[in-house]
Amino acid sequence: MKILVTGGTGVIGSGVIPALLKSGHEVRLLSRHAAADAKQWPREGLEPFEADVTDPAALRGAAEGCEVVVHVTGIVEESPPEITFELVNVLGTRNVLEEAERAGVRRFVYVSSLGADTGQSDYHHSKLEGEQAVRGFSGEWLILRPGNVYGPGDEVITTLIKMVRALPVVPVVDSGQQRFQPLWHEDFGESVARAVGTEGLSGRVLELAGEEITSTGDLIERVSKLTGREPARVPVPSFLASLGVDFTSPGSLGSRLAGMLGVSMPLNEAKLTMLLEENLIREPNGNALTEVFHITPLSLDEGLRILVDSIPEQLPADGTGGLEQKRFWADIEGSQHTPQGLLKLFRERCQEVMPLEFAAEPGVPRTIKRGLTLTASLPARGHIQMKVVEANERRVTLATVEGHPLAGVVQFSASRQRGAVRFLVEIHARAANRIDWLMMSTVGASMQDANWVQVVERVVSISGGSAPEGVQSESQVLDEEEAARAEKQIEKLVAGSRRAQNSLKVAANPRAGVRQRPPAPKDEGGDEAGDSGGAADALGRAARTATAAASQLISAVGKAVRKDDE
Repeated sequence: MKILVTGGTGVIGSGVIPALLKSGHEVRLLSRHAAADAKQWPREGLEPFEADVTDPAALRGAAEGCEVVVHVTGIVEESPPEITFELVNVLGTRNVLEEAERAGVRRFVYVSSLGADTGQSDYHHSKLEGEQAVRGFSGEWLILRPGNVYGPGDEVITTLIKMVRALPVVPVVDSGQQRFQPLWHEDFGESVARAVGTEGLSGRVLELAGEEITSTGDLIERVSKLTGREPARVPVPSFLASLGVDFTSPGSLGSRLAGMLGVSMPLNEAKLTMLLEENLIREPNGNALTEVFHITPLSLDEGLRILVDSIPEQLPADGTGGLEQKRFWADIEGSQHTPQGLLKLFRERCQEVMPLEFAAEPGVPRTIKRGLTLTASLPARGHIQMKVVEANERRVTLATVEGHPLAGVVQFSASRQRGAVRFLVEIHARAANRIDWLMMSTVGASMQDANWVQVVERVVSISGGSAPEGVQSESQVLDEEEAARAEKQIEKLVAGSRRAQNSLKVAANPRAGVRQRPPAPKDEGGDEAGDSGGAADALGRAARTATAAASQLISAVGKAVRKDDE
C-alpha cells in the first residue's frame, strides 16, 4: 500500500522508512526539503513531496492515493516566532489530519511521546493537543507514544557520545540518575510497520519503549567503556543552583561555547522538566513493543555499540570559513605496485600509514572498507572519527564525522604519471566551528600539513620504491563558485553512500551490514551516584550551573567569544 510519512528525516524516520519499504509498502516522504532528503533512500518505492505542515495549501494533494498516513513531524525545541509547539505540533497535526480527511485516508498513525498525558512541559502539552485532534479523525486512528528514540543523530544519546569523546568534563544534572527508557530507532520503525498492517488497533493509545531503564550517569559509564575515554563528571547538586548561571538557554555563553566546540547541549528548560519527570512506562501500562507487536528489543549495550560508529557525517556546508583545498603527493619510482595495487596496500595498512592512532577505541577497524568508521585519538581534542564513504580501486574517500575539527572529506588516490605512480592526498574542508577555525588559523594548519606529508612519506616507504622529488603540496581557498561546485559533488558522494547503506537495511535484516563492536572488557568497579530528586526549576538552574566548572577549563575560549561580540 502507499503510505504518506510526514517529517521522516530525523532519527525516527531513519527507522520508520526502511521498515516500511522492507515490508513492501510505497512511501511518499513529506518534508520541507523532500527532494534532497529522498536522495539517501533507495529510489524504488519512495516518492518525495515538498511541503511544510504549517501551510495547509502546500499540503493539498500530499495524501492523495494513500491508504495510511504516518505523522512523525514534530519539534522538541522552539525557535519563535516561526517554529513553535503550537504551530508545528498542534496546528501542523490538524493540517495533516484535514488533508487525510480530504483524500479519504483509511488509517492515521500519530507518533506522539511517552508522557504526553502526564508531562508538565510545553512540549508534552502540545503532543497531547495533537492526540486530541487525532481522536476526531473519521477513519481508523492509532496513537503511538514512544520513549526516548535513539539512533544516529538523536539529540540525547548521540550528543552524550560526542561529549564523552570530545570534552575533558561532562556536566550532569544533580547526580545524573534521572531515569528513562530508550528505544532503538529500528525497533520503533518495525513497530510502525506492523501498526500499519495490523487490524484491530483502531482507537488505541500504545506506549512503547526498550526493556532497559538507564540514566545519564549509567550511559556515561557504558560509553566510556566503548570509547576508552573517561572524562570527569561534574555532578551539580541542587543547592548550587542558587548561583543561577545561565548555560542552557539559546545565546548564553555556555550554550555558545559548547556549540562552537561542535557539541550541542542536549538540555534546555523544557527538556529539563521532562528529565525531572523521568520518561518511563508506568504500571499498569504495558509495553506495546513486546506485548502488541511482539518485537524483541535490541539491548542497550548492543545499540550503543552500533551507535558509537554511526554518528552522522559533517560536510563542508556544516563548517565555518572558506572552503580550502589541499593536495599532497609523491611520484613513486621503482615500486612493483600498480596504482590499483598501491591503493589496495594503503587500504590494508592504513593503521601504520596514518600518523594518528587510528585504532583509538576497543574493537575499531584497522583496514579501510566502505561504510566503516575509523576512530583516531587527537591530542588536546579527544577522539575523532571519519567515515569511509567511498573505497574502490581508484579512490578512497573519508568524510569527517560530527565532533571532528574539520567539516569535509579527505580523498586518497593513485594514478600513473610519466612512468611513476603518483600517490595523492586531497582535502576539501572548512573548520568545523569558530574555535577550530581559530586553532587552524594558528598552529593547527601547520600540524595538519605535517601529518599529511608524513602519510605520503609512509606510503612511499611501504611501496618499496622511492620519490626522488619528495613530497609536493599545494593549497588554495576556493572562490564561491568553486566551493559550491565542490560542495555539491561531496554531498552527492555522501548521499550515494547513505543510499547504499540504507538499501542494505531495506534488502536485509535492518541490523545487518553494521559493524558491531565486541563486548568491551568489564570494568573492575565504578562509583554509583546518589540523589535523583529536586524541583524542576532547581534542576534547570543546576544544569545551567554545571558548565561553570567546564567553562573555567576553557576560559580562553570564553575570552575569544566575548572579544568576538565587541
